[in-house]
Amino acid sequence: MLDWNDTQYFLAVAESGSTLSAGRVLRVSQTTVARRIAALEEALGLTLFERRRAGYVLTAVGETLLPQARALRASAAQFVEAAAARKRDAGGTVRLTAEESYVVGVLPAMLRDLRERHPDIVIELDASEDVRDLSAAAADVAIRVTKNIETGSGLVGRRIGDDYWTVYCSRIYAATHSLPRNRHELAGHPMIGGGGGAIGRYYGTWLRENGLEGAIAMQHSSVSGLLSAVRSGMGLASLPCFVAEADEDFVRCLPHARSGSREIWLVTHERLRHVPRVRTVMDFLGEALRRHADLVTERLLTPSQAVLGASPTTLST
Repeated sequence: MLDWNDTQYFLAVAESGSTLSAGRVLRVSQTTVARRIAALEEALGLTLFERRRAGYVLTAVGETLLPQARALRASAAQFVEAAAARKRDAGGTVRLTAEESYVVGVLPAMLRDLRERHPDIVIELDASEDVRDLSAAAADVAIRVTKNIETGSGLVGRRIGDDYWTVYCSRIYAATHSLPRNRHELAGHPMIGGGGGAIGRYYGTWLRENGLEGAIAMQHSSVSGLLSAVRSGMGLASLPCFVAEADEDFVRCLPHARSGSREIWLVTHERLRHVPRVRTVMDFLGEALRRHADLVTERLLTPSQAVLGASPTTLST
């Protein structure tokens, strides 16, 4: 069997004139060079060099094969450079934008796993409640929660699932208070308001529609503050199930409801879809978010209050 690595020994000897000089170039012993040349000649069934006291001299056959050997070396170098360029394209920075609730409550473990799998990719995370314009290169990848994904804007991606919401409290709160059995009983519990941005607007509308402004015990300007207040046991809040079900400290008080037909999407712009590093992030997060969505759906089929002794059949939103 021909060992293609032996061609580098052939070239080194042909270009230096001796196994000793070739060994210095290749940083191996003279004996190793001589042995590899002999192995190459045996594999080819040809004599490539005349062994002389002054060194190795190419035979006529060796002279004929020298240009092809040099072409093989050049092709190998081109292959290595192409692979290196591909690796450079596969690495680098990918700008990811998502609502703060996802950045805080869903993405940390996923991005840790992405880093372990693809250490050459650096994620630049934008925890923004504003919708970044991907067509204007304001971000590379986005997690969008929306009623209608923009059409005609060049966005491509995958639908992750439905945006379900319901009321949550902490395990601390659940252990010391009787929980509401329906939305009418929410007024008897302290509510944590706010959240900022899109979540704050959606949540604020829900509080007003259910007449719960008077039940607000604390108002937070950020999602992080809202989640920490609920986790501390201060009160209840309506939260996206995609985020809250990922937190073992949260207890679902009421059955979930779909939030005005809003859906969760992972998108990028069509001009970036084949950029290796963007494709890698899209594929990785797409699978991770889909698995998370399946887990959330599975958990929503089991009412939390059943564990606490309340009858799930009496709950309604």
